[in-house]
Amino acid sequence: MDILFLGTGAGIPSKTRNVTSLCLRLLQERRSVWMFDCGEGTQQQLLHFPVKMRQLEALFVTHLHGDHAFGIPGLLTTRASQGADSPLTLYGPKGLRRFVETVLEISVSHLTYDISVEEIDSPGAVVRLPDFTVEADFLEHNIPSLGFRITEQPRPGQLLANHLEELGVPKGPAYGRLKSGHPVTLENGRVIQPDEVLKSPLPGRIVTILGDTRPTPAAVRLAADASLLVHEATFAADAAPLAAGYGHSTAAEAARIALEAGAHKLALTHISQRYSDSQTSPLLNEALAIFPNTVVAHDGLVIDIPINS
Repeated sequence: MDILFLGTGAGIPSKTRNVTSLCLRLLQERRSVWMFDCGEGTQQQLLHFPVKMRQLEALFVTHLHGDHAFGIPGLLTTRASQGADSPLTLYGPKGLRRFVETVLEISVSHLTYDISVEEIDSPGAVVRLPDFTVEADFLEHNIPSLGFRITEQPRPGQLLANHLEELGVPKGPAYGRLKSGHPVTLENGRVIQPDEVLKSPLPGRIVTILGDTRPTPAAVRLAADASLLVHEATFAADAAPLAAGYGHSTAAEAARIALEAGAHKLALTHISQRYSDSQTSPLLNEALAIFPNTVVAHDGLVIDIPINS
Protein backbone atom coordinates (compact mmCIF):
# COMPACT_ATOMS: atom_id res chain seq x y z
CA MET A 1 0.00 0.00 0.00
CA ASP A 2 1.28 3.42 -0.92
CA ILE A 3 0.14 6.90 -1.89
CA LEU A 4 1.12 8.48 -5.21
CA PHE A 5 0.53 12.23 -5.47
CA LEU A 6 -0.54 13.14 -9.00
CA GLY A 7 -1.34 16.77 -8.28
CA THR A 8 -0.50 18.88 -5.24
CA GLY A 9 -1.37 22.43 -6.25
CA ALA A 10 -4.30 24.63 -5.24
CA GLY A 11 -6.76 26.35 -7.54
CA ILE A 12 -4.94 26.32 -10.86
CA PRO A 13 -2.08 24.27 -12.29
CA SER A 14 1.47 25.58 -12.44
CA LYS A 15 4.54 24.40 -14.32
CA THR A 16 5.53 22.16 -11.40
CA ARG A 17 2.26 21.35 -9.65
CA ASN A 18 -0.94 20.09 -11.21
CA VAL A 19 -4.21 20.47 -9.35
CA THR A 20 -5.39 17.96 -6.80
CA SER A 21 -5.38 14.22 -7.28
CA LEU A 22 -3.74 11.25 -5.62
CA CYS A 23 -3.86 7.48 -5.85
CA LEU A 24 -3.99 4.99 -3.02
CA ARG A 25 -2.34 1.99 -4.64
CA LEU A 26 -3.60 -1.29 -3.21
CA LEU A 27 -1.82 -3.53 -5.69
CA GLN A 28 -0.80 -6.23 -3.21
CA GLU A 29 -3.97 -5.96 -1.14
CA ARG A 30 -6.63 -5.74 -3.89
CA ARG A 31 -4.73 -5.52 -7.20
CA SER A 32 -6.43 -2.19 -7.70
CA VAL A 33 -6.07 1.56 -7.29
CA TRP A 34 -8.35 4.03 -5.54
CA MET A 35 -8.16 7.63 -6.73
CA PHE A 36 -8.99 10.62 -4.55
CA ASP A 37 -10.02 13.74 -6.45
CA CYS A 38 -9.43 14.26 -10.14
CA GLY A 39 -8.55 17.82 -11.07
CA GLU A 40 -8.07 18.98 -14.62
CA GLY A 41 -5.13 17.26 -16.30
CA THR A 42 -5.08 14.22 -14.02
CA GLN A 43 -5.16 11.79 -16.92
CA GLN A 44 -2.12 13.55 -18.37
CA GLN A 45 -0.33 13.11 -15.04
CA LEU A 46 -1.11 9.39 -15.10
CA LEU A 47 0.98 9.03 -18.25
CA HIS A 48 4.12 9.80 -16.23
CA PHE A 49 3.58 7.19 -13.52
CA PRO A 50 3.00 3.40 -13.35
CA VAL A 51 -0.77 3.51 -12.87
CA LYS A 52 -3.10 1.93 -15.42
CA MET A 53 -6.66 3.20 -15.73
CA ARG A 54 -7.81 -0.41 -15.88
CA GLN A 55 -6.61 -0.73 -12.29
CA LEU A 56 -8.99 1.96 -11.06
CA GLU A 57 -11.65 0.45 -8.82
CA ALA A 58 -13.01 3.57 -7.12
CA LEU A 59 -12.86 7.35 -7.37
CA PHE A 60 -13.51 9.35 -4.20
CA VAL A 61 -14.32 13.03 -4.76
CA THR A 62 -13.94 15.30 -1.75
CA HIS A 63 -15.87 18.21 -3.27
CA LEU A 64 -16.95 19.67 -6.57
CA HIS A 65 -14.64 22.65 -6.97
CA GLY A 66 -13.03 22.49 -10.40
CA ASP A 67 -9.49 21.87 -9.19
CA HIS A 68 -10.76 18.64 -7.63
CA ALA A 69 -13.34 17.50 -10.20
CA PHE A 70 -12.82 18.92 -13.70
CA GLY A 71 -10.66 15.96 -14.73
CA ILE A 72 -13.39 13.40 -14.14
CA PRO A 73 -15.02 13.44 -17.62
CA GLY A 74 -11.68 13.00 -19.37
CA LEU A 75 -10.65 10.22 -17.02
CA LEU A 76 -13.88 8.31 -17.56
CA THR A 77 -13.85 8.58 -21.35
CA THR A 78 -10.15 7.85 -21.75
CA ARG A 79 -10.57 4.77 -19.57
CA ALA A 80 -13.25 3.63 -22.01
CA SER A 81 -11.06 4.43 -25.03
CA GLN A 82 -8.42 2.14 -23.56
CA GLY A 83 -10.94 -0.71 -23.49
CA ALA A 84 -11.46 -0.99 -19.75
CA ASP A 85 -14.40 -3.20 -18.88
CA SER A 86 -14.20 -3.46 -15.09
CA PRO A 87 -16.79 -1.41 -13.16
CA LEU A 88 -15.91 1.87 -11.48
CA THR A 89 -17.68 3.38 -8.48
CA LEU A 90 -17.59 7.11 -7.73
CA TYR A 91 -18.18 8.44 -4.22
CA GLY A 92 -18.70 12.10 -3.39
CA PRO A 93 -21.06 14.84 -2.24
CA LYS A 94 -24.51 15.57 -3.59
CA GLY A 95 -24.31 16.88 -7.14
CA LEU A 96 -21.64 14.44 -8.30
CA ARG A 97 -24.17 12.22 -10.10
CA ARG A 98 -25.74 15.13 -11.97
CA PHE A 99 -22.30 16.47 -12.91
CA VAL A 100 -21.16 13.13 -14.35
CA GLU A 101 -24.43 12.27 -16.10
CA THR A 102 -24.78 15.75 -17.63
CA VAL A 103 -21.26 15.83 -19.05
CA LEU A 104 -21.53 12.32 -20.50
CA GLU A 105 -24.94 13.09 -22.02
CA ILE A 106 -24.03 16.44 -23.57
CA SER A 107 -20.73 15.15 -24.95
CA VAL A 108 -22.45 11.98 -26.27
CA SER A 109 -19.81 9.88 -24.54
CA HIS A 110 -20.16 6.11 -24.32
CA LEU A 111 -18.38 4.07 -21.69
CA THR A 112 -17.27 0.48 -22.12
CA TYR A 113 -17.82 -0.31 -18.46
CA ASP A 114 -20.45 0.19 -15.80
CA ILE A 115 -20.20 3.15 -13.44
CA SER A 116 -22.17 3.84 -10.30
CA VAL A 117 -22.26 7.08 -8.34
CA GLU A 118 -22.78 7.00 -4.59
CA GLU A 119 -23.63 10.41 -3.18
CA ILE A 120 -22.77 10.94 0.49
CA ASP A 121 -25.23 12.96 2.54
CA SER A 122 -24.33 11.98 6.09
CA PRO A 123 -21.26 10.90 8.07
CA GLY A 124 -20.43 7.22 8.39
CA ALA A 125 -19.16 4.22 6.51
CA VAL A 126 -19.48 4.46 2.72
CA VAL A 127 -17.53 1.29 1.82
CA ARG A 128 -17.48 -1.99 3.73
CA LEU A 129 -15.24 -4.69 2.29
CA PRO A 130 -13.69 -7.79 3.89
CA ASP A 131 -10.30 -6.06 3.92
CA PHE A 132 -11.10 -2.32 4.12
CA THR A 133 -13.66 0.11 5.47
CA VAL A 134 -13.98 3.68 4.23
CA GLU A 135 -15.67 6.28 6.41
CA ALA A 136 -16.57 9.82 5.39
CA ASP A 137 -17.44 13.00 7.23
CA PHE A 138 -18.09 16.59 6.27
CA LEU A 139 -15.38 19.18 6.82
CA GLU A 140 -15.56 22.99 6.96
CA HIS A 141 -15.22 24.65 3.56
CA ASN A 142 -17.28 27.10 1.50
CA ILE A 143 -19.07 24.24 -0.27
CA PRO A 144 -19.71 20.71 1.06
CA SER A 145 -16.30 19.04 1.37
CA LEU A 146 -15.58 15.52 2.56
CA GLY A 147 -12.77 13.78 4.34
CA PHE A 148 -12.18 10.04 4.05
CA ARG A 149 -10.73 7.55 6.54
CA ILE A 150 -9.56 4.26 5.01
CA THR A 151 -9.09 1.51 7.60
CA GLU A 152 -7.50 -1.83 6.84
CA GLN A 153 -8.90 -4.77 8.76
CA PRO A 154 -6.56 -6.35 11.36
CA ARG A 155 -4.14 -8.93 10.00
CA PRO A 156 -3.68 -12.36 11.60
CA GLY A 157 -0.82 -12.56 14.07
CA GLN A 158 2.30 -14.59 13.43
CA LEU A 159 2.28 -18.34 13.93
CA LEU A 160 3.91 -19.66 17.11
CA ALA A 161 6.26 -22.08 15.38
CA ASN A 162 7.61 -23.73 18.53
CA HIS A 163 4.12 -24.37 19.87
CA LEU A 164 3.02 -25.84 16.54
CA GLU A 165 5.87 -28.34 16.72
CA GLU A 166 5.00 -29.21 20.33
CA LEU A 167 1.42 -29.89 19.29
CA GLY A 168 2.55 -32.04 16.38
CA VAL A 169 1.04 -29.91 13.64
CA PRO A 170 2.69 -30.97 10.35
CA LYS A 171 4.32 -28.25 8.30
CA GLY A 172 2.65 -27.33 5.04
CA PRO A 173 -1.03 -26.70 4.27
CA ALA A 174 -2.03 -27.01 7.94
CA TYR A 175 0.06 -23.96 8.78
CA GLY A 176 -1.67 -21.99 6.05
CA ARG A 177 -5.14 -23.02 7.25
CA LEU A 178 -4.38 -21.92 10.79
CA LYS A 179 -2.86 -18.65 9.57
CA SER A 180 -6.03 -17.90 7.61
CA GLY A 181 -8.20 -18.53 10.66
CA HIS A 182 -9.38 -22.11 10.09
CA PRO A 183 -9.06 -24.97 12.59
CA VAL A 184 -6.97 -28.06 11.81
CA THR A 185 -7.71 -31.62 12.89
CA LEU A 186 -4.64 -33.77 13.67
CA GLU A 187 -4.36 -37.50 12.96
CA ASN A 188 -5.05 -38.24 16.63
CA GLY A 189 -8.36 -36.37 16.34
CA ARG A 190 -7.33 -33.28 18.27
CA VAL A 191 -8.65 -30.04 16.83
CA ILE A 192 -6.23 -27.12 16.89
CA GLN A 193 -7.91 -23.72 16.92
CA PRO A 194 -6.12 -20.73 15.32
CA ASP A 195 -6.11 -18.71 18.55
CA GLU A 196 -4.01 -21.47 20.17
CA VAL A 197 -1.10 -20.97 17.80
CA LEU A 198 -1.31 -17.36 16.64
CA LYS A 199 0.02 -14.21 18.23
CA SER A 200 -2.34 -11.28 18.70
CA PRO A 201 -3.71 -9.81 15.45
CA LEU A 202 -1.74 -6.96 13.88
CA PRO A 203 -3.71 -3.70 13.68
CA GLY A 204 -4.55 -2.58 10.16
CA ARG A 205 -3.19 0.59 8.61
CA ILE A 206 -5.24 3.80 8.54
CA VAL A 207 -5.00 6.45 5.85
CA THR A 208 -6.89 9.74 6.16
CA ILE A 209 -7.36 11.95 3.11
CA LEU A 210 -9.09 15.27 3.63
CA GLY A 211 -10.61 17.68 1.15
CA ASP A 212 -10.32 21.44 1.45
CA THR A 213 -11.10 22.51 5.00
CA ARG A 214 -10.66 24.83 7.90
CA PRO A 215 -9.52 23.19 11.14
CA THR A 216 -12.49 21.20 12.40
CA PRO A 217 -13.19 18.45 14.95
CA ALA A 218 -14.28 16.18 12.10
CA ALA A 219 -10.72 16.23 10.76
CA VAL A 220 -9.38 15.10 14.12
CA ARG A 221 -11.89 12.25 14.31
CA LEU A 222 -11.08 11.05 10.81
CA ALA A 223 -7.31 11.23 11.44
CA ALA A 224 -7.26 9.52 14.85
CA ASP A 225 -4.18 7.25 15.04
CA ALA A 226 -3.77 7.45 11.24
CA SER A 227 -0.67 5.90 9.73
CA LEU A 228 -0.75 8.81 7.27
CA LEU A 229 -2.79 12.02 7.25
CA VAL A 230 -3.01 13.95 3.98
CA HIS A 231 -4.09 17.48 4.84
CA GLU A 232 -4.29 20.63 2.77
CA ALA A 233 -1.87 23.46 3.62
CA THR A 234 -2.78 26.12 1.10
CA PHE A 235 -1.03 28.94 2.93
CA ALA A 236 1.66 29.67 5.50
CA ALA A 237 0.78 31.18 8.86
CA ASP A 238 1.43 34.76 7.71
CA ALA A 239 -1.55 34.38 5.36
CA ALA A 240 -3.89 32.96 8.01
CA PRO A 241 -6.64 35.57 7.38
CA LEU A 242 -6.60 34.69 3.69
CA ALA A 243 -6.83 30.97 4.52
CA ALA A 244 -9.80 31.58 6.80
CA GLY A 245 -11.54 33.73 4.22
CA TYR A 246 -11.32 31.07 1.52
CA GLY A 247 -12.09 28.10 3.78
CA HIS A 248 -8.55 26.73 3.81
CA SER A 249 -5.90 25.78 6.37
CA THR A 250 -2.36 26.89 7.01
CA ALA A 251 0.49 24.42 7.40
CA ALA A 252 0.58 25.12 11.15
CA GLU A 253 -3.15 24.39 11.45
CA ALA A 254 -2.72 21.10 9.58
CA ALA A 255 0.12 20.16 11.94
CA ARG A 256 -2.05 20.86 14.97
CA ILE A 257 -4.73 18.56 13.58
CA ALA A 258 -2.14 15.80 13.10
CA LEU A 259 -0.84 16.30 16.64
CA GLU A 260 -4.27 16.31 18.25
CA ALA A 261 -5.33 13.23 16.27
CA GLY A 262 -2.22 11.25 17.18
CA ALA A 263 -1.41 10.65 13.52
CA HIS A 264 1.93 9.02 12.72
CA LYS A 265 2.86 11.01 9.59
CA LEU A 266 1.56 14.17 7.92
CA ALA A 267 1.71 15.03 4.23
CA LEU A 268 0.89 18.62 3.28
CA THR A 269 -0.73 19.19 -0.10
CA HIS A 270 -2.96 21.68 -1.99
CA ILE A 271 -0.15 24.22 -2.00
CA SER A 272 -0.91 27.76 -3.20
CA GLN A 273 0.79 28.85 -6.42
CA ARG A 274 2.46 31.65 -4.47
CA TYR A 275 4.92 29.03 -3.15
CA SER A 276 7.26 27.61 -5.77
CA ASP A 277 8.95 24.26 -5.17
CA SER A 278 11.99 26.11 -3.84
CA GLN A 279 9.87 28.26 -1.52
CA THR A 280 7.87 25.73 0.46
CA SER A 281 10.24 25.87 3.44
CA PRO A 282 7.97 28.30 5.35
CA LEU A 283 5.18 25.74 5.13
CA LEU A 284 7.41 22.85 6.13
CA ASN A 285 9.20 24.68 8.92
CA GLU A 286 6.06 25.90 10.64
CA ALA A 287 4.55 22.42 10.47
CA LEU A 288 7.74 20.74 11.73
CA ALA A 289 7.77 23.00 14.78
CA ILE A 290 4.44 21.44 15.80
CA PHE A 291 4.49 17.98 14.23
CA PRO A 292 8.00 16.65 13.42
CA ASN A 293 7.03 13.84 11.04
CA THR A 294 5.83 16.11 8.25
CA VAL A 295 6.56 16.27 4.52
CA VAL A 296 5.42 18.70 1.85
CA ALA A 297 4.04 16.65 -1.02
CA HIS A 298 5.05 17.28 -4.61
CA ASP A 299 3.74 15.81 -7.85
CA GLY A 300 5.14 12.32 -8.20
CA LEU A 301 5.88 11.82 -4.50
CA VAL A 302 5.27 8.26 -3.31
CA ILE A 303 4.75 7.54 0.39
CA ASP A 304 4.90 3.90 1.37
CA ILE A 305 2.61 2.84 4.21
CA PRO A 306 4.32 -0.14 5.86
CA ILE A 307 2.44 -2.94 7.56
CA ASN A 308 2.07 -2.47 11.30
CA SER A 309 4.25 -4.75 13.39
